[in-house]
Amino acid sequence: MLIPNTSPTFLPWEDNDPAPLWSEIFGNDNPLALEIGCGVGDFVVQMAAAHPGLNFVALDFYNKGCIKTCKRIDKSGLANVRVLRAEARSFIDACIPEAALRMVVINCPDPWPKLRHRKRRLVNTGFAAYLSRYMRPEADLYFATDFVDYGLDVAEFMAVQPEFVNQLAPDTFRHTLEGYPVSKYMRRFLDLGQPIYYVHHRKT
Repeated sequence: MLIPNTSPTFLPWEDNDPAPLWSEIFGNDNPLALEIGCGVGDFVVQMAAAHPGLNFVALDFYNKGCIKTCKRIDKSGLANVRVLRAEARSFIDACIPEAALRMVVINCPDPWPKLRHRKRRLVNTGFAAYLSRYMRPEADLYFATDFVDYGLDVAEFMAVQPEFVNQLAPDTFRHTLEGYPVSKYMRRFLDLGQPIYYVHHRKT
């Protein structure tokens, strides 16, 4: 049984529920930013504080992560973040209008390290093309991973995605990204001397 999430920043949503009215929820018409996999919320709190003109929607499938994220947001006093427990594709299909997103962030998704499982990875060429439909022109797509093979794979296929322009050129990835918050999860690997692979592209 799931622990109830009573935070005012949590939006209860189930498949087949009506799409949220974002302008009413946030009280403004600011562009939307989406974080897929918000973990414990330390990243989105930093990002939302740095970008007050964006309305952040933080997704995670794990209830405990959503609760921890909400507690961080509530403590911060930020009004431009809402949290939902949902699977990314079903939520985006139902709740995000096409060309609505100004930013998409995907940090350290499950790398499915075994070769036979890698087809389960969230970020691939098909998912990038799918996201493109929901991103407005000039929208930013950020991807970060601690897993070497995943980082190199995403950097390689994003470099030839026709809907996006690499913002790190001539590099396809970097190990540091100025102005990009470091989450507690990322810090764990950095402290062990393991680099993070950052990829940053912009919708054409």
